[in-house]
Amino acid sequence: MAITTNAICNSFKKELLQGKHDFDTSSDTYKLAMYTSAATLGASTENYTTGNEVSSSGYTAGGGTLINQGVKVSSAIAITDFADLSFTGVTLTARGALIYNTTTDGGASTTDAVAVLDFGGDKTATAGTFTVQFPAFTTSAAILRIA
Repeated sequence: MAITTNAICNSFKKELLQGKHDFDTSSDTYKLAMYTSAATLGASTENYTTGNEVSSSGYTAGGGTLINQGVKVSSAIAITDFADLSFTGVTLTARGALIYNTTTDGGASTTDAVAVLDFGGDKTATAGTFTVQFPAFTTSAAILRIA
């Protein structure tokens, strides 16, 4: 199997209705972990996993912490997005990534999957900076949109 497409995780959709995710305040922490082409990630992914995660000096298992751009509604579309995330001084090859929530829920730490990102092919950095660029914080481009 592989990372075959960008996807909002099905478990995340359910958890939204359960009130488990907060994008409007800094109370929830979201991370981005990167994966090799051997990873199996998609809409059915429910949690962060270390299986086939990128392994490289300069990259820490679990990935990097995302900075949320907030929440807004415009033209009946609710959106949220994140600032670009850079990993510096790395030599790695990644096929995709997983956005997940690490916020403590009822005293237990979580790794709830939010979205799978497919880079469309292997992307590399050699002794340099690997940057995941997020789309513009607009109703037509933001990484998470509810219409």
